[in-house]
Amino acid sequence: MKKLILFTLSMIFSVAAFAQRDTEIIENPVSEQEQGMSLKRKVAIGRFSNETQYAKGIFYDKENDPMGKQALDILSSKLAASGKFLLLERSDLSSLLEECQKGESGAATIGADYMIIGSITEYGRKNVGKNGVFSSQKTQVVEAAVSIRLVDVSTGLIIYSDEAKGSAELTTKTTLGVGGQASFDATLSDKAISEAIGQLVENIINKCTNSSWKTYFLSYDSDAILIAGGNSQGIKEGMTFAIKTKGKKVKNPQTGIMITLPGKEVGKAKVIMTGGDTPETEYAFVEVSGTDEINATNMNQYVIEEIK
Repeated sequence: MKKLILFTLSMIFSVAAFAQRDTEIIENPVSEQEQGMSLKRKVAIGRFSNETQYAKGIFYDKENDPMGKQALDILSSKLAASGKFLLLERSDLSSLLEECQKGESGAATIGADYMIIGSITEYGRKNVGKNGVFSSQKTQVVEAAVSIRLVDVSTGLIIYSDEAKGSAELTTKTTLGVGGQASFDATLSDKAISEAIGQLVENIINKCTNSSWKTYFLSYDSDAILIAGGNSQGIKEGMTFAIKTKGKKVKNPQTGIMITLPGKEVGKAKVIMTGGDTPETEYAFVEVSGTDEINATNMNQYVIEEIK
């Protein structure tokens, strides 16, 4: 009997151990490059203005418009929450637009891949009432329309432009004089503007991420080869990028718009170390392979792109 019990226990432990071993699945580690790089685009919000007549009294200050700043904060918050962008503070709109018109030189001067220009084009609020024999109902309604333009800084072209409308309301009801009575709710403005901006954010994200992430050489000599960008943009040691020549620009005779043709890949750049303290000053050391064609005296003709 004891032998039978010992044999049974032995079999149970053997099966348990086998089951335990069977669940231990060993996988080869997958590099971040294989999983797809999560590289953040640099975006600057150059302006968000209030183009309506709301709150524009005799002492109105265009540079300190509360509604414009409200919309800018909402857009910044939504873009940051997506985790796909590195937002840059850029308050001098006139300088930004001037730099953007310089074309390719603007990308380096502004330090951003894309620039957003927005405005509140419509804004209104109203009260809608409904009175009965024993009850009354009051609804506060706020409606807002927001317009957005997304500019590719390297070309100066508007790659996305759209407008969206949002609304928010609050209803109070009284019966025989009993019930809620509320003055105008200022948070309705936030909700209406936020709803309008929320309809545009997904398209902004798609437009920015459809194109390959890119950066540029900072230095190329015997001491070190550096590219712009670092940890805050998602650049990690071991990542590999394609080195391409900037494509030729041709003019579309129908639209008059300059079109950039695809460039030629001339090599690869592998990140060996990153550095820098701020998004504007970050850099990465790279080693270059697979090329003898790079002209170190003219780094402006090359672009570094992610490999998709």
